[in-house]
Amino acid sequence: MPEMKIPGPDHPITVTANPKRLQVLYQGHVIVDSAKALTLQESTYPAAIYFPREDAEMSFFGRTDHQTHCPYKGDASYFSLNMDGHLAENAVWTYEEPYPAMESIRGLLAFYPNQVEIVEVGDAARPDAIREAILHTDDGAGQSQKEHWAPTVE
Repeated sequence: MPEMKIPGPDHPITVTANPKRLQVLYQGHVIVDSAKALTLQESTYPAAIYFPREDAEMSFFGRTDHQTHCPYKGDASYFSLNMDGHLAENAVWTYEEPYPAMESIRGLLAFYPNQVEIVEVGDAARPDAIREAILHTDDGAGQSQKEHWAPTVE
């Protein structure tokens, strides 16, 4: 049976809500658009972004037989991406039955950054953003409630 290790001071793992709305692009197409991504930072490895499946266009994903094991997270399953005749084999991984310490990433999707492009498209959760825009917009009487924002074009 594979070894299960618990994250700790010698091998820390943190999972935090990503404050940005992120998109994953493959072959120039948006295949994930999410405001609920999680950032997993494991020890000294580069951070990995995990996305909810409901935010992914799963029709471009094909499950493969490939599997790997992480002593801290469990067994990873993989998907390949297929679009417009382009195939990225095992470009996506997921922990469908993670170890208890990593329950927060159950079923989420992570991507190899050399296979896709992950871009920020705005703040994930800024409920004040709409109110802020209203306060800076003409209220119909020829003036706004706050100073106008500086023009963005000449």
